[in-house]
Amino acid sequence: MHLPIGRLVRLTLAACAVLVLASPAWSADEAPYDLVIRNGKIVDGTGNPWFVGDVAIRGDRIVAVGRIPAAEAKREIDAKGLVVAPGFIDMHSHSDYVLLEDGNAQSKIRQGVTTEVLGEGNSAGPYQGQLPPRTAVVDDKKVRWTTLGGYFDTLETSGISVNAASYVGTDNVWQCVMGNSFERPTAEQRHKMKSLVEEAMKDGAFGLSSMLAMPPGSLATTDDLVELCKVVAKHRGIYSSHIRNEGSDVFDAVKEAISIGERAGVPVDIIHLKIADQKYWGRMDELVALIEDARKRGVNVQANVYPYTRGSNNLASIIPPWAHEGGTARMLERLKDDKQRPRLKKEIKEGLPGWYNHYTAVGGDWSRMLVAGKGTYEGLTMDRVIAATSKGKDPTPDPLDVLFDVLVEEGGSVPTVFEHHSEKDMRLALTQPWCSIGSDGSAYAVEGPLRRGNPHPRSFGTFPRVLGVYVRERGVLKLEDAVRKMTSMNANKLGITDRGLLRAGNFADVVVFDPEHIIDRATYEKPFQYSEGVVHVIVNGKQVLENGKHTGERPGRAIRHKSAP
Repeated sequence: MHLPIGRLVRLTLAACAVLVLASPAWSADEAPYDLVIRNGKIVDGTGNPWFVGDVAIRGDRIVAVGRIPAAEAKREIDAKGLVVAPGFIDMHSHSDYVLLEDGNAQSKIRQGVTTEVLGEGNSAGPYQGQLPPRTAVVDDKKVRWTTLGGYFDTLETSGISVNAASYVGTDNVWQCVMGNSFERPTAEQRHKMKSLVEEAMKDGAFGLSSMLAMPPGSLATTDDLVELCKVVAKHRGIYSSHIRNEGSDVFDAVKEAISIGERAGVPVDIIHLKIADQKYWGRMDELVALIEDARKRGVNVQANVYPYTRGSNNLASIIPPWAHEGGTARMLERLKDDKQRPRLKKEIKEGLPGWYNHYTAVGGDWSRMLVAGKGTYEGLTMDRVIAATSKGKDPTPDPLDVLFDVLVEEGGSVPTVFEHHSEKDMRLALTQPWCSIGSDGSAYAVEGPLRRGNPHPRSFGTFPRVLGVYVRERGVLKLEDAVRKMTSMNANKLGITDRGLLRAGNFADVVVFDPEHIIDRATYEKPFQYSEGVVHVIVNGKQVLENGKHTGERPGRAIRHKSAP
């Protein structure tokens, strides 16, 4: 039977009306989604162009990305004019213990960071053998652990606002077996080190990290590291390295990192790639070429950077390596010994083969060393410290004697910011397709017990600085590529498959920010300033930052590497 066109149209419209009337009117309790972020400029982490759309969340997962029908959520966020992106993954963080002091992770959450990757040479486990068990006070109770797995359990019990992943540190593994000795390990001791790496990988470590510029990490040879990394390779982990020398021997140090990856069969991530010696500024293209050549022959070597031209270490790093044997107490004895000072001064001024010397890296310029740690001289450059402590003395003390005296006075540790690499080199590294973002900072706060010292501003500003300065103001990176370097690229390096992208099925780690106003505010002189422009942060489906204010939620988890059988 054929119906007239007019009648067919009327029947079709009537049927549509019935369908509309019959569509469910969801109550808040019945709505299929817990949260929908609507009308945002979605930058999904792949590097693909942004698009306007919605992100739906149920429980701790993203369940839909695109166009979500109206009135299908218990709660909505209007993100019109804002960017919606995966939560940022901080590839290089030092928040291991401050997260136990205050799990709110204020300075990181306010940057949009939802996952921190911990462990650089030193990690939160293992603490066995010659390293006594680690302790901390959590909720007024003393807790103790000996393994990396025990640390993960402690983190989750204490409650944290960010997720946390970790490497196992070479320093821990070495000192568990060797203590403070500078002796070479025996075959039995090397086997014990490999067993500790094996245990940590099974506990959920994502790989092995090293800090090779100072003892105990510098005691490990290339062959030692290859053997440890072979254990990591068996578990499909990664080798992350603060290379042996970022100054005079930086090219050989990068070659060593590549060689370790190539020989052990593990991916390599070079921590904060830089040229930190003014005599070698302008040669980043040579480091890039070394890495590109390795990648062409199949070595999976990558790197990360932070968007600043100053780095942090300790004034103790100016003391030659041999003087550290036996630990801090023995170093202090040597610094107090007037007979040893002439040798120390000579080697600091002239350097030693293979040793990365922070003093010569800044041209012996004390004004380019800013005391960052809590103590008598925090916030002062070393030239001011030297002037103040030398005032009225006749003859005027040798500045190196002042350095030794300050280290003795402060118990052997004075965290310091060194102005030692260039903007041009940093930018070239930043723009490489294999170079991601890591802060090298910690989760501090502008008030309370975590407002201490004079820390590097990267703890407060790294990710907004990339987006505000290097994307919006200077156009060094495109928005989509910058987000990729902060999200999926870091997840891919680690082998995390369910974070780092706005994709259905992934964990709901999401940041919403204002692309026109996001910026860092922390400076070297006044670091305790939160960044601006991050509006909302979601971690595992829970809102931790709402309209720029911390909600007190602590839904973060310890992310454990799924070790291969």
